[in-house]
Amino acid sequence: MTILVTGATGNVGRDVVRQLVERGHDVRALTRRTRPGAAPEGVRVQEGDLTRPETLKDALEGVDALFLFPVATTAEEVVGMAKSAGVRRIVVLSSGAVTAGYDTDFHLPVEREVEASGLEWTHVRPGEFALNKLELWGPSIRAERVVREPAPDAGWFPVHEQDIADVAVLALTEEGHAGQAYTLNGPELLTHRRQVEIIAEAMGEEIRLEVVTPQQAREIYLAQGGFAAENADFLLGFEDYGGNESDPSAEAEAFDLSALGPMPTAEAVTGRPARTFAQWARDHADAFRA
Repeated sequence: MTILVTGATGNVGRDVVRQLVERGHDVRALTRRTRPGAAPEGVRVQEGDLTRPETLKDALEGVDALFLFPVATTAEEVVGMAKSAGVRRIVVLSSGAVTAGYDTDFHLPVEREVEASGLEWTHVRPGEFALNKLELWGPSIRAERVVREPAPDAGWFPVHEQDIADVAVLALTEEGHAGQAYTLNGPELLTHRRQVEIIAEAMGEEIRLEVVTPQQAREIYLAQGGFAAENADFLLGFEDYGGNESDPSAEAEAFDLSALGPMPTAEAVTGRPARTFAQWARDHADAFRA
């Protein structure tokens, strides 16, 4: 099977590429900029940009299945090109926010375009990425062994990126997943305070937790740049999923974690227990030390 992976150098895409190669598939990795080491040996690296569909023509030729990174603005054209090229199966990297009803203008439009195509489709909807903590807390842990957090007793079910990739690979390569939307979470509800403790245990070092205001956390994230700066307002409750202004304190008071029941994990698809946050922390301990 020939499979095109878009977002191939991203946190999920690179593991999807690796697993597909190990399974013996003909893999093409789409990236906006080709560079040495961008993909494993034997993978055909294709330069292309989902925001510029005209750059995808060569990459789609002869492809059987497509792992689609979500870009809502061009989804209709990209999916149309895939169908014209003979792609028969599309797996969308979507979001658990679609399941919860929060996402109506980012991941959901991509899902709808894929469903309307008439091709086989599967949506993979992860919740909170455990990797977010490396992006948000990593700089201060590396520099000072401290986490500055405005809501230490808030929390969620952080999911290991490898669980997401595992489900995507199965949906791309096996029968029986067409027409399914898989919402994926980690197996445990963990407060931010407990997550800091688990990272410290994985590193074998003490990490101090310092409680700050949402405004102070926002300043910290903006100064860090990258993912933290780009997502500061949403992650800290200054704006809702639709980009509308909101009050961080009101958001925190309105959400009752105790009301949550069991959350779906990758185990329902893979048949293996979902990876814990402790395992994720051990896998990434060196990245917190560097």
